[in-house]
Order: sequence, then structure tokens, then C-alpha cells
Amino acid sequence: MLKENKVLRQEARKALEGNWGMAAVATLIYMIIAFGLSSIPYGGIILTLLIGVPISWGLYIIFYDVYHRRGVQLSTLFEGFKSYSRVLGTQLLAGLYTLLWTLLLIVPGIIKAISYAMTPFILRDDPSIAYNDAIEKSMAMMEGHKMKFFLLTLSFIGWYLLCCLTLGIGLLLLYPYIYTSYAAFYEDLKAEAGELGQTQETQQDQATETL
Repeated sequence: MLKENKVLRQEARKALEGNWGMAAVATLIYMIIAFGLSSIPYGGIILTLLIGVPISWGLYIIFYDVYHRRGVQLSTLFEGFKSYSRVLGTQLLAGLYTLLWTLLLIVPGIIKAISYAMTPFILRDDPSIAYNDAIEKSMAMMEGHKMKFFLLTLSFIGWYLLCCLTLGIGLLLLYPYIYTSYAAFYEDLKAEAGELGQTQETQQDQATETL
């Protein structure tokens, strides 16, 4: 059984203890790079895709590591360039699928975006997986849990509103909180999948013994 979202947020805050300062620095570096790339005339969109996407993935991985008590390593922000084609291709493919669904209707696009939400963590967890395989694995993990993830994301709305009062400065702390909570959600899904697999194996063993 999955943990309550409030428990996942508590785990995220616990993991960030002692790391808030560096987490804010990592987020600031990401935001500066993302803003800088998008501000470049003409080629900004292309550069955002080619450079910004791997760095965006790196931000996910920084807070995946924070959740696992590995601290904040700023170099991890550029980790996506070590598996460039795998990371870029998979993330762009997920983005393309989301866009195509959104062009049909907004709600299906949101649902698909949620289905693909675990893809960055899957890429980090399994270096041998990429493209559709990673996306399909995310979809399988999120089956039956999309509303829970949506509610987890929705729970940060109040924090976003507070960040508006700080002219966006509060995002330096909010993004680490959100991303680390997502990492906690991912690990919870993995744990549930492991428990389910053990239950199925036990049932199969019992059936074999009966035969």
C-alpha cells in the first residue's frame, strides 16, 4: 500500500535537512541556464531542447540523490550529457507524446504527462533502458496511481502562490521540495511493485505445492 502524500512530503523535507542551501544553488544555476537559453534570439528554442533538456533531467537526479541521502552534487546537473542521446531522446519523445495528446484535448494531455512522470527516475535507475521502453515502464508504474500523483502536485499550489509574493525567489526552495517529493513517490511505487511481485511469487509457490 502506498504512503500518504503528506508522508512523502515529510520524507522529502527530512532528506533536504542540511541540504537546503546547496539545493537552492543547484536550482538557481538551472534557472539561470534555462532563462539564458530561452532568451537567445532565433536559436533559443533549439538550444533549450538540446542543452536545457539534459540539464532539466540533471535537476531531477540531484534531488533523487538527495532523497537517497547522497547530498547535493552540482556536477550532477550536467550528468545528462554523459548519456546524451539516451536522455535527450527519451525526454523529447515523452514531450512529443504529451504534446500530441494535448493537441487532441487538454485533459488527455495532462493524464499522459502524469503517466510519463517517472521516466526521468527510471532513466537514472536503469542505464540500459531508453526511449519507449522507459516511457512504457513509467506508464505501467503509474497505472492506478495517476490521481495520487496529481494530488501530490496539487498540494504545492499554496506554496506557488507564496512564491509569487517573493517575486519568484521562493522557487529556489520550492523546486527542491517538489522534486524530492517526486523521488519519494517513485521509490514508494518501486516498493509497492516489489511487494506485489513477492506476493505473486508466494501465491505461485503455494499453487505449485498444492499440485
